[in-house]
Amino acid sequence: MPFSGERPTLLELSHMTSQTVTPAHLTKYQTAITIVETVESHYTRHIATARRSGDKRQAVQPHAQAIEGIIDAAFWTSLRREEGFSPRISLAFLPPEQAVQPVRFGQRLKLSTNNLKKLAPGVERPGIHLGVWYEQDELYVWGTTRHLPNFCFVVDVSEPGMLVVKHKRKEGLVKFKNMAVLVGEQVKVIDESSTHLTECPALLTSLLGLGSSSSWDEPVNALVQLALSMRAHRHGGTLLIVPAGTAAWQASMVHPILHLIEPPFFGLSDLMKQDEREKVTPEWQGALREAIDSIASFTAVDGATIITDQYELIAFGAKITRPVGRAPVEQMMVTEPVLGSEPCIVHPTQKGGTRHLSAAQFVQDQQDAIALVASQDGRFTAFAWSPCTKMVQAHQIDTLLL
Repeated sequence: MPFSGERPTLLELSHMTSQTVTPAHLTKYQTAITIVETVESHYTRHIATARRSGDKRQAVQPHAQAIEGIIDAAFWTSLRREEGFSPRISLAFLPPEQAVQPVRFGQRLKLSTNNLKKLAPGVERPGIHLGVWYEQDELYVWGTTRHLPNFCFVVDVSEPGMLVVKHKRKEGLVKFKNMAVLVGEQVKVIDESSTHLTECPALLTSLLGLGSSSSWDEPVNALVQLALSMRAHRHGGTLLIVPAGTAAWQASMVHPILHLIEPPFFGLSDLMKQDEREKVTPEWQGALREAIDSIASFTAVDGATIITDQYELIAFGAKITRPVGRAPVEQMMVTEPVLGSEPCIVHPTQKGGTRHLSAAQFVQDQQDAIALVASQDGRFTAFAWSPCTKMVQAHQIDTLLL
């Protein structure tokens, strides 16, 4: 079921909660039924591939009844409140025997909205999953775990009415791969091919997870980590990525640039140049997170943060302007890595405010640069110049970052 229409507001979802969450409705989240076949096929394909490759730490194939039941319970739980707070939980489908150092409950709990909302305050921190398994036709919660087998079926309650279906990756700092996002009756299924985006710059292709050398599946991807960190601070922001060793981008800035970094901050750049053997150590990964967050935190400041394609921080709080003699950006092509979506051409203001307009203008004028824009509402857009269409392409990728 492709995504269509506008996302329901929290007010509408709250109204849904008060009006429709009754025992008769708790097993009738129709979207859970419509997506079962798609989810089941996704896991069948990935788990079969893992089995052929000899992966001994692979998850159990989720069956249709478990997929439907877990999504159904997660959705209705998301619309409830416990002590004034909306539940934020993660449900993982695996038997306790397959978990590493699990916390096992003395008495298993039925997978129900009431049980999940009561457990939510104790398991809302990142990295904690409620383990779900079954006996005969009944799903139950057996405890919690922080460690999951590869390709484990996971459903995250992101916010009221919003679920993210994902699986555990084999390796890397990005531990999960999103498969679908459900918002009320709307469904976004991630398009794993996105063939219409193949002409993207290599750096952006890496961020989108396209091609045979997708960096989403590599142990380290600094650009993905920067995007996640930018989105996490929820202040909104703009990150411009310009070619190292050039100054052409300065023609698109208001001068003087008040917050130049002199000398540039090489913390992230130096880490990325270290030997691959160093990149698997906890010390290196901790240093990477600190460097990523240091850069991403500057994007919360009004104006744009600027780094090079070698990850050198050179400025923040910079104001974008249109160079003298350059035409204003009038249109851009919008794409989204979601099945059923089609590219559309719009004016930049139709997909955002000042940040989106200035980012599109910057990329039109600096065609060897890319721009990442995080909105306060969680939307995330990557801008790049398309030499084929001769216009800016705006790639909406928040579904990849949830």
